[in-house]
This record gives sequence, C-alpha cells and structure tokens, in this order.
Amino acid sequence: MELISPADSIFLLGESREHPMHIGGLQLFEPPDGAGLEFVREFYDRLVAQQDFQPTFLKRPARFLGGIGNLSWAYDKNLDIDYHVRRAALPSPGRVRDLLELTSLLHSSLLDRHRPLWEAHVIEGPKDGQFAVYTKFHHALIDGVSALKLMQRALSNDPDDDELRAIWSLPKPKRKSSPSSPLSSLVNTAGSIAALAPSTVKLARAAFFEQQLTLPFGAPRTMLNVKIGGARRCAAQSWSVDRINSVKRAAGVTLNDVVLAMCSGALRYYLLEHNALPDTPLVAMVPVSLRSEEEADTGGNLVGAILCNLATDTDDPAQRLETVSESMRSNKTVFSELPRFQALALSALNTSSLALAAVPGWVASTPPPFNLVISNVPGPHEQMYWGGARMYGNYPLSSVLDGQALNITLVSNADNLDFGLVGCRRSVPHLQRLLAHLESSLKDLERAVGV
Repeated sequence: MELISPADSIFLLGESREHPMHIGGLQLFEPPDGAGLEFVREFYDRLVAQQDFQPTFLKRPARFLGGIGNLSWAYDKNLDIDYHVRRAALPSPGRVRDLLELTSLLHSSLLDRHRPLWEAHVIEGPKDGQFAVYTKFHHALIDGVSALKLMQRALSNDPDDDELRAIWSLPKPKRKSSPSSPLSSLVNTAGSIAALAPSTVKLARAAFFEQQLTLPFGAPRTMLNVKIGGARRCAAQSWSVDRINSVKRAAGVTLNDVVLAMCSGALRYYLLEHNALPDTPLVAMVPVSLRSEEEADTGGNLVGAILCNLATDTDDPAQRLETVSESMRSNKTVFSELPRFQALALSALNTSSLALAAVPGWVASTPPPFNLVISNVPGPHEQMYWGGARMYGNYPLSSVLDGQALNITLVSNADNLDFGLVGCRRSVPHLQRLLAHLESSLKDLERAVGV
C-alpha cells in the first residue's frame, strides 16, 4: 500500500461535482505530407496497442472500509485501455469552435475514482485531415508542470521520426543520485530547522517593513471571485514569442512580466466591459515550480505560489508593466532566499484559504486571497512531432475553484506562446472575449514601448 501524500490528498478531499480537480491539455496536430485518410485511425490503433503501463498510470484511490478513501493508492492490474483512450470526431466542417465546445464538455466531467485517474481523447476533424488530442490527469496524480514535461518526452523534434511513444508507456528517465546516509539526512534536516528562525524574521521584515512581499487577502472582490458551478468553458489561442520578446527587450523586463501585463490589460478590458472593474488592483497567484531537474516529471505536487500586483487600476499600459515587473521581482527575491520547504510553507499560506472555500458563506464573507491564477509553463522551443504528425498547438487547461472562477495558463511551443483559458461557464460569461482583449492588450504594450 502506498500512502497518498497530504499535499496530493487535498485534491481528492476537495473534489466535488462542482469542483473537478483535474488538469488537462489540448494538442493540435497536422499529419505528415502524403498521409492517407486512415492516418488518424491508425494513429489511435497504435496508441492503444501500447499497454506497458508505468505505475503512475495504474494508480487509483484504494478502497477503505468498503468505500473509496483518500488515504492510499491502489494499482489497477487490469486497466481497460479502451476506456482510458477514446476516439471521437467533430461534426463537419469541424470548426475550432466545435473542438473547444467538445473540450469544454470533456473538461467539465469528473474522472472515475474506481479507475486510474487519467483519460486521453483522439479527436478527428479540426480542418482538413488534422486532429487533436485532449488529455486529463487528476491533480492528485501529477501536477501540471510534470504532465507537460511527460508529454514533451513523448514528442520528437525530427519530422521523420514516426515512432509513436505513448505517455503511459515511457520509461522513467535515469536520474543522478547522490549517496546519502541517515546521518547526512539528519544533518540536512537540522540545518533547515536551524534556518527557520532567521528566515521567518526575514519574511516578516520583507512583508511588513520593506513591503517586498505581496500578502494574501489584499485582493479586491470581483465577479471572478464567486461560488462556481460544475460546467466549464475553454478558450485557446497562440501569440508569437517574437512580439512578446520585442516588448520585453524594449522595456527591460522579463518575458513573464510582459505576459502578466498582457493578461492584466485583458482583464481590465473584460471587467470594464461588464462594469465590474474594482478601484484597487487585481492580484494574481503565479505558480513557480520548486522541482529540481532530477524531479522534472515525477508524480505528485511540488509547486510554490507567488502573488503579483496586476495594476489593473491604471489605464497606462507602460505603468502597468512597470508595476507588474517590480512586484514579481520583489516577491521572487524573497522566495529565492528561502529553503525549499519554507518556500512551500509560504506558498501554503498564500493559498490556504482555498481549502475553506467549501465552508458555507466563506467565499461570500471573506476577501479573496488573490483574484485568479496565471501560470507560464516552460515548453519546447523548437517544432515538435508525435508519430510524424506536426504539433501546431499545445494548450494547457487547468482547474478553477470556488472563489477562483478563471484560470489562465500558457506554455511555450516553438515560435509561439499557447494560451489556455478555463472559466466557470456560469460565472465567466463570454470567456472567448478575453482572447480578443489579450490581443488588444499586447498591441497597447507594443505602442507604449515603441515597437
């Protein structure tokens, strides 16, 4: 029996029909030149033929006292591949809108806890001969960064590489390991504990005297910070990395600063459109991976949380970008000086109130710890292929929670940044309008810095 870690069990305990706790991804593929009409069917058949499953893909919550518990993992030795990997097709003419509508429905449904907590759907139909793959994993099984890295290991940068590697059959990468003894582990632990007091003092100084650290519960209440339903709406679009890098170079900031400012401007447009822009600035939670290179695609969750001032209270895009950059720089400085387990503890403080969102009246009676999550996940910087098919879109799709009705996640993909937006279907009306506002916001930034 393998115990479920406390961090992972939170995602099982917090799940309900209104709050699916899975993460997903939508990849778009173009078959190789000369591929026949049967390419997608043959692609699917080759996938389901691979049934050498890695342990992560066999995990499901174990039964406890006759029911399904949240304490330990069991391994399904008779996994039904046809249930977990499915084939579908869009109605002709297969518009992107139809694909996103189907993706929204798939992203709204709960994973079956009687089975291993993942699914993959091969979808025919977007454009001529092209196809999509939608995958989802329970957040208790793997975090979003690890899921994307796992998918990247299945891909190839060689267009002539027609080997189809299924993510569930990939061998674990070889990891560098340094010998450790109980004594050395004890010494390391003692050193971390000894560093706790000075780190705590440093945190307090940064938060209250130097104002370097953005604290939770300083965010305004908005239309995005309400109770949510179980239905989701997904939207996706790509932007050229060159455009964003041009703003980055002209302003002397980081690429992630430009992305956050781009989202800030889009949110300002969207909230103004709904007469719902607060007087004080929105605050975004920005996840940061705390994994080492050796831990890149292991299971479980190891993610820190930085809070960023989005400066939505100013209509000057240059000023917004400057404020966002300063906020991220200050918060990162504090995080970088903390040992990893203390950074995790601070992250837990930043997000702790989300666990109380299910308490009746909590969301309505307390200020939100932050307004939304905006996550930028590293992806491949070159053109990638899967079984010879060119991947031209790679859109991450995360989860939303009570009090957090919108999530924006993006990943680098060759020459683009691919944005995936997920919102509560009821609480975030016309989600697709945010895509147009993201474009408008980027144009504002380009004009403001003179590019």
